[in-house]
Amino acid sequence: MNSPSQSPVIPVDPVVPASKPWFVYLVRAANGALYCGISDDPQKRFAKHQSGKGARFFLSSPAMALVYTEACLDKSEALRQERLIKKLRKSAKECLVATYHPE
Repeated sequence: MNSPSQSPVIPVDPVVPASKPWFVYLVRAANGALYCGISDDPQKRFAKHQSGKGARFFLSSPAMALVYTEACLDKSEALRQERLIKKLRKSAKECLVATYHPE
C-alpha cells in the first residue's frame, strides 16, 4: 500500500501578545520621604497618591512629585526591582533621583 503524501509539519511559535510595560517609581512626599511603588501607569498612580487614595503612606505627608520612573518588561520584573530599591538606603535612592532624566 502506498501512503498518501503528507506535507511536513512545521513547528510554529505561538504568538505571544506583547505585555504592557510596568514601571517602578519613586514619589517624594512633603516631608522629604521617598515612596517606592509599581504601576502600569505611573502618572495615573501618582495622581491617585495626590488625591489621598493611593497609599496610606501619604496620609501623614502628601505626595508632592513623581521623581523617578523605570520601565520594566513585566509586573514580576517591576516587583523584583521595587524590592531592590526598597532595600537601598535613602542616600542611594536620592542618587537614583539625581541621575534620573525623563525623556
